[in-house]
Amino acid sequence: MKTGFDYIIVGAGSAGCVLANRLSEDPSVRVCLIEAGKKDKSLMIKMPAGVGNLIKEENDQNWGFWTTPQPHMNDRKLWWPRGKGWGGSSSINGMIYIRGHARDYDQWRQSGLRGWGYEDVLPYFRKSEGYQGPKNDFHGSDGPLKIEESPMNSLVYDSFVKAGQQAGYPKTEDFNGAEQEGVGVYQRTIFEGERWSASAAFLRPIVKERENLTVKSTALASRVVFRGGKAVGVEIVPKRGAEPELVPADKEVIVCAGAVQSPQILQLSGIGSAEMLRKHGVTAIVDQPSVGANLQDHLDVTVIHKMTKKLSAYSQQAGLKKLAVGIQYLMSKTGAGADNFLQAGAFLKTREGLDRPDIQLHMVNAIMMDHAKESPNEDGYTVHACQLRPESRGTVSLASGDPFDHPLIDPNYLATEGDRTVMRESVKMMREICQQDGMADFTGEELMPGPDVQSDAEIDAFIREKGETIYHPVGTVAMGIQDEAPLDDELRVRGVEGLRVVDASVMPTLIGGNTNAPTIMIAEKAADLILGKAPLPRAEIEVAA
Repeated sequence: MKTGFDYIIVGAGSAGCVLANRLSEDPSVRVCLIEAGKKDKSLMIKMPAGVGNLIKEENDQNWGFWTTPQPHMNDRKLWWPRGKGWGGSSSINGMIYIRGHARDYDQWRQSGLRGWGYEDVLPYFRKSEGYQGPKNDFHGSDGPLKIEESPMNSLVYDSFVKAGQQAGYPKTEDFNGAEQEGVGVYQRTIFEGERWSASAAFLRPIVKERENLTVKSTALASRVVFRGGKAVGVEIVPKRGAEPELVPADKEVIVCAGAVQSPQILQLSGIGSAEMLRKHGVTAIVDQPSVGANLQDHLDVTVIHKMTKKLSAYSQQAGLKKLAVGIQYLMSKTGAGADNFLQAGAFLKTREGLDRPDIQLHMVNAIMMDHAKESPNEDGYTVHACQLRPESRGTVSLASGDPFDHPLIDPNYLATEGDRTVMRESVKMMREICQQDGMADFTGEELMPGPDVQSDAEIDAFIREKGETIYHPVGTVAMGIQDEAPLDDELRVRGVEGLRVVDASVMPTLIGGNTNAPTIMIAEKAADLILGKAPLPRAEIEVAA
């Protein structure tokens, strides 16, 4: 007897929005999407230049997490912005569309995960993609996720690409094409001057049209409910202390709450380390210590220079210009308000012999310090570098049995000498590019790390003091072929029935790039797995070795 919904999706982020769309395409399938946050109505979300306001502090769109003190980073607690509300982190991110390296996915397949090689997943990337550039075998043009090439509307970006070539690195025409390595132009989830989040692409266009889709906003999922070892629903609460409401599921519960909160929800539901759960008054249903383990993230460090020309975001928006920028954006969705000020970058190798780049650079046409919390009143530019495949592994665990308490997040950054070496070399490589003739017309005084930081020990100390997340946590409910892995290769939670996890937490290893596009791909593939559809035909594509 049917009692509720066929499928309950927990979390309206990048994965949840995709699943809500794909699962509800059949009008006979009843879908409920549960989201702790609000609708994505804020102008700061829709306007690309609003990103700095969204990430720097806790707000309606940002959970505002903090890590535990990091022992290898001077015992600092690090700020961890994560998206809240419709679109999740795709509503507050930097709007860069990167898939990662083909070898990242082939590595998953080689570990035994069937159907997760690059030729398997490329069709799902193409399925979601509404690419505005030239048609080719690597891109799809008919999907709902609009993606455009950066306009390179400042000489600063062209100069950065030129300087990278002068430093000896190749130019890459398409970071999502046959060759990732090199310097080049980023593709962005911006369309007609607006952020094109997962909500804008997959959720908002259908939410009023499909009677079989119910969205419950401002509803925190406190736990998954089981009967006889099968997930039969989700308890939701609107605020701390309120009585929970049971939302029943006839077929499956799908947790899409992200790398921080998906493990938290599973742990609150009794799936996790039994010893840890007992400490917080939670009865263990499945003793699975790997839930919340395997946390990986891209640690980021910056080289910042003053700019000798008034071409950065500061001069474009200083004083009364800020009002003019706002008016222009509201009237035509053009101008500085339509820019993310992050249009060029690079994927590079810190040493010979690597089979793929191990660092990524983001070139920002502004001085960006401490997640935009500091805004110096001067022109400048910032080059970010993150290590793409860190060796360090961390954890997410319960702080208490209260679902409103943030979990304990311990990324365990810089725990290995290999990680410290890669980050140190990335600073040297950024400096080398910035000092090329191609950047000479723009490069003024180095603000960070600063001229006094030269030796390896001084660079290491700088990284410990100033390193931050670049917002790409994954791996905390990873799929794998061993029983110790929380998920199988169809994203089903081991030890129970009717429960899957679909989001960045399922990645066994970090991919080489920003994680939004891969999360959307995972959800596209998961929809076919859930509905029992045949997988999309494998792509026959040649990529760089």
